[in-house]
Amino acid sequence: MISAVKETGKDKLFLAFNYIYVLLAFIIVAYPVVYMISASISDPKLVGSGEMWLLPKGITFEGYERVFQNKSIWTGYGNTILYTVVGTAINLFVTLPAAYALSRKDFAGRNFFMGMFMVTMFFGGGLVPSYLLIKELGMVNTIWAIVIPSAASIWNIIVARTFFQSSIPKELQEAAQIDGCSNIRLFMKIILPLSMPIIAVMALFYGVGNWNSYFSALIYLNDAAKYPLQLVLRQILVLQEMSAQGGGAIDASTASALNSKAEIAALVKYSVIIVATAPIIAVYPFLQRYFVQGVMIGSVKG
Repeated sequence: MISAVKETGKDKLFLAFNYIYVLLAFIIVAYPVVYMISASISDPKLVGSGEMWLLPKGITFEGYERVFQNKSIWTGYGNTILYTVVGTAINLFVTLPAAYALSRKDFAGRNFFMGMFMVTMFFGGGLVPSYLLIKELGMVNTIWAIVIPSAASIWNIIVARTFFQSSIPKELQEAAQIDGCSNIRLFMKIILPLSMPIIAVMALFYGVGNWNSYFSALIYLNDAAKYPLQLVLRQILVLQEMSAQGGGAIDASTASALNSKAEIAALVKYSVIIVATAPIIAVYPFLQRYFVQGVMIGSVKG
């Protein structure tokens, strides 16, 4: 019978330190989320004065009412969903075949192509040449300017390639080829069904990136009807800041009106933040185990 290992005083002290550290890290991470939720349903005057610092006070749902009544926000929501779905589909269509090809030892020149891919992680053409290229291709102010330039992430290709190398038996591929299976059929019928974990990881990585992306839309889109939700949120933040600054010499009634607009804008800002992040927060728990697995794939073997 094996006796239990007795913890020393140093072990208990180390364990207590770990619990305290994890608790502090949880508070640091959770407080902004709780504050945003509370601020979105609290009286904006109490939020602005600092009286509301954790739990909601003066509960009001005016911010959410204004959000749901704002057509531009719903338009941005629809655009973001469209960009995320189309962009993620293109990302997977490009990343998975490229990663599988680079994982095959019988692929001639794979080291050369991998080296060329790696170069793009360190060097880029810059913003102006990129814009000129998109303009010459006729993609300015279209969905393709959002989804095509970011069609593949080299880091994600490396992670997916590592999965194929470490998780798909070489003997399985050889047996399929002996039976007369072509490379395309091998990839579609055998490799992909066995690669659902990495597919879920890549879909999560790309999906979150596409959902939160706004810089490409800021550069390439001119029509407000095509703005994603993140860009609509940015406009709300800018307008809220301008309303808060006000103007020069103004009377009391004008100052009161500007202050009221600033408070409403702040309330709407917090509500939009919650509405914008809610889908990702809702989906993440279901894909968390795949997310952790993807991180481990990239860290154990490269």
